[in-house]
Amino acid sequence: MKVLLAALVGVLVVTAPAHGQDWPTRTVKVIVPFGAGSTPDAVARLVADKLQQKLGHPFVIENKPGASGNTGTDAIAKAEPDGYTIGLSIGGPLAVNTLLFAKLPYDPAKDLALITMLTTQPSALAVPASLGVDNVAALVELIRREPGKYNFGSIGNGSLSHLAMEAIAQKSGTKLVHIPYGSSPQAMTAVIRGDVQMAVMPAVSVTPHVASGAVKMLAVTTAKRSPLLPDVPTLKEAGIDVEADAWNGLVAPAGTPPAVLAKIGREVVEALHAPDVREKLSAQIMEPVGNTPAEFRAWIERDLARWGAVIQAAGIKIN
Repeated sequence: MKVLLAALVGVLVVTAPAHGQDWPTRTVKVIVPFGAGSTPDAVARLVADKLQQKLGHPFVIENKPGASGNTGTDAIAKAEPDGYTIGLSIGGPLAVNTLLFAKLPYDPAKDLALITMLTTQPSALAVPASLGVDNVAALVELIRREPGKYNFGSIGNGSLSHLAMEAIAQKSGTKLVHIPYGSSPQAMTAVIRGDVQMAVMPAVSVTPHVASGAVKMLAVTTAKRSPLLPDVPTLKEAGIDVEADAWNGLVAPAGTPPAVLAKIGREVVEALHAPDVREKLSAQIMEPVGNTPAEFRAWIERDLARWGAVIQAAGIKIN
């Protein structure tokens, strides 16, 4: 019996990693908690296409939008933990929504396994050209003169674009009025028309309107200048200590075998750094990341600390 048991343990030890090496052997479903055409959807499809080409099995995108990304992220958390349902999510459902919602249907710290961050994207502080300011200092001086007069747009209550502008107001000692919109195009249209006087938006939403002369991009929200926008200063350079990277990452249901998670991670990181993928990401002003689960976790903890203080000071709640 002891010999049989030892042999069985040996088989399990040998074959457990092999299950990870064999992945995938069939179709993989990739859940995206936002609609088709959204930035997370575009990133997911780019990576899925690359994996399908290399691994020879279909990677099917399933969009599950709703509740600020919570609906689709919950679907990832509740899927079978076998490596054949994975998902892409962002900072809201994976971190900040725990501070904004009274209750979530999942616990991102317990119900999800982190695989790797996929991309980061700088946000940009934009103003209408008609406002007559050319830099952050001039904007701050303008809004300090008449607190509460000026509006800012965002892509929704509790969104990164909302939190970043609240942080800018807090750090600069100014008062602003928040006007949420349903999408980046709507918010940018409001900036162009002067319905709002400023907004922090994904840089890719801003750059076409800078080229047309309709808006000015005063700063990016990254810690250092973006290599994709090297001529645009950071908020920190202007004395406003605010960072607000838009990021997304690949996750799986908690309980997915470690060997499978490791294989997925290796394949995805390799796909992210393929020259053709990097080129397509650059066109969207995004940079590939491909870090470890521990580094991914540290990023989430940093966001919780950063935005928790802003949310508390501004009294932001969704429900």
